Parts: sequence; C-alpha cells; structure tokens
Amino acid sequence: MTPPSIPAGSDNPEARITREERRRRTEATILEAAQRLFAEVGFEKTTIRGVAAQAGIDPALVMQYYGSKEGLFAASARSFADRKRALDAPLEDLAAAAIADLFAGFEDPEQAAASIAVMRNCLTHERAREVMRDQVMSERHAKLAETIGGPDGELRAGLLAGMMIGTIIARYLIEIPSVVGASQEDIERVLGPVLKALVEPDA
Repeated sequence: MTPPSIPAGSDNPEARITREERRRRTEATILEAAQRLFAEVGFEKTTIRGVAAQAGIDPALVMQYYGSKEGLFAASARSFADRKRALDAPLEDLAAAAIADLFAGFEDPEQAAASIAVMRNCLTHERAREVMRDQVMSERHAKLAETIGGPDGELRAGLLAGMMIGTIIARYLIEIPSVVGASQEDIERVLGPVLKALVEPDA
C-alpha cells in the first residue's frame, strides 16, 4: 500500500521551515563554503563561482546574499570578530577579556583554522586588509575606544589591537619558539599587566 503524502502544515519539520529560516540556512551554507576556500586557497584565488560550487548553489545566490567577494570576506571576518568578549567587557576586565579572546580564537581547534586564515589573508592581500580594517575593525575599534575613554582612548584602543595582533603573529604564524612554547597561563601572567597598564593608565 502506498503511504499517504504529507500535506502542507503537517508535523513534518521541513514543512514548517519559514522563508526566513531558509534564508538563514542558505546564508550560513554560503559563509561556511567561503571560509573553507579562504582558508584553503586564500583571498586572491577564492571566487564567487568557487564558493557557489562548494555550497552547491547558483552563483547568483551568493551575489544576492553577499554582493561580492569582498562582502563574503567581510562576513567571514565579522563572524570571527563578533565572538570577542572584549567588545562588551567593562574597562577593569578589558585586558583579561582581550587575552581570553586570543586563546578562544586560536587555541580552540574548531575556530583556529578559520581565525588563522582570516589573519593570514589580511597580511598577504591588500584588498582583504582594507576590508578587515574599514568594514570590520573600525566599528569595533570605536567601541573599545569608548570603553577606554580619555583623550588617548582611540590611540590606546589601536595599540591594544596592535599588541594582540603582534602576539597572534608571534605565536601562530611566525611561531617564535619562546612564545609558542609558553603556556596560556604564562602569557596571561606576563602580557596581562602590560595590557592593563595600556588601557587603564590611572589604575
């Protein structure tokens, strides 16, 4: 006997998926495919068609959701940057939160590859660097500067970002032995007071 068809509006989960949920799933599928390609072949060699092929969808859909390769890279970088606890930390916790963010992004096996790929692309491709600076970091830099406050707030926020980027490069890209071999506790012990003095000069 042929089983009855499942009418619309039934208890079938797929039948209850809204248009908005389908849109979110498609966006996520595209973004995951883009992140894989940026990690595997770099910014320059990643193409809209390549992302579409990875995602199993039409290239026009990639353009519809993200507009361009630069838009895709900005979204990939944002997904990395938006996980930063330092963005919402009060001033007294800012230094510790910045170090915790570093370890969360680069020591966690599930995030490390994507985080390193974003950093490497920014260092090796001019357009990727511009996208990261102008479309992703500028807003977050302003938020950190507001938290730090004072006449040097923007400068101190920039130097905080610079010190974290330098530590990332030393430990995960260039792999300076003493930095690679240090435990997380040792890095926090040595770097923490330096960052705290930077963002809280009156502490």
